[in-house]
Amino acid sequence: MFIDQAKIFAKAGEGGNGCSSFRREKYVPFGGPDGGDGGKGASIIVEASHHLTTLIDFRYRQHYTAKRGGHGEGNNRHGKNASDVIVRVPIGTIIRDIEEDVQLADLTEEGATAVVAHGGKGGRGNGKLATSTNQSPTRATPGTPGEARWLHLELKLLADIGLVGFPNAGKSSLIAALSAAKPKIADYPFTTLAPQLGMVSWGDEQHFVLADIPGIIKGAHAGKGLGIQFLRHIERTNFLLLLIDIGEFEPDDAVEMFNALRNELRFYAEGHFQLDRKPFAVVGTKLDLRGDDSRLNQLQSFCVNQRIPFFTVSSATMEGLTPLIQYVGTQLTTLREQCVTQS
Repeated sequence: MFIDQAKIFAKAGEGGNGCSSFRREKYVPFGGPDGGDGGKGASIIVEASHHLTTLIDFRYRQHYTAKRGGHGEGNNRHGKNASDVIVRVPIGTIIRDIEEDVQLADLTEEGATAVVAHGGKGGRGNGKLATSTNQSPTRATPGTPGEARWLHLELKLLADIGLVGFPNAGKSSLIAALSAAKPKIADYPFTTLAPQLGMVSWGDEQHFVLADIPGIIKGAHAGKGLGIQFLRHIERTNFLLLLIDIGEFEPDDAVEMFNALRNELRFYAEGHFQLDRKPFAVVGTKLDLRGDDSRLNQLQSFCVNQRIPFFTVSSATMEGLTPLIQYVGTQLTTLREQCVTQS
């Protein structure tokens, strides 16, 4: 099961208490305070791991509590620091503090970490509290409490290219034809129920990652179909491919389908990431079923007039895939170079 949002409670450990103790030994004429400090409480640390692809584990475990630090002891013995608790999440997870509504971390690389709840500091023993005016303090300080907070985890997949289209537009077939991904492919709507990633090789040992998300329909922003919640998984992409079925058996107008997709992206962009501003190209799918070319010519003429890059492909016969790969790869290279120059 693909779960891309979760809520967890993180409670760091308290610091150990400092110790109040005095040295009393035979043949030691001058004793004194020798209470040790308390140990540090354990922190809760979230770490990104490529071994995970979903947040489903947090459905079964929601609370994470760390241990407290050890108490200080006499003879200046310090309490033991508690071991931190590591919580592993998929790469691409965003962590937010629910109460304060602030983003704490965005873990986009393997091994990236974020301390989401700091452990408490150990208290000071009376051995550390002696001063010139109080050489025999009888008190010690307690450890401080660890942080506790409710966290919202949101997974956004990392990909270079996002595939957007209506159900049965051929997104799953295209990603299967271009990469080693094996999504479910069937002749009924909403076959894809969870995002899929596929790696595409091109040029001289170069590659890019495609993201296929469940199909979007007109009115998805209002909750129709599967809604638009899966659009979060293409927020990180650099380029979008809008897939339009140009097969003769598709009853809807091809240009209207394109406009409907763009409108759904705009509705999503009103309260989220600006997906409608990303560079994109239109891909007419099911070229092998184009019939009398009426839908193909209609969509192609529209794209030419609007100066929108347009490609036609057939995932069944592999026709048109090579020009599409070369174009997308070149566009990505240019976009990456621009990012390097701007930085």
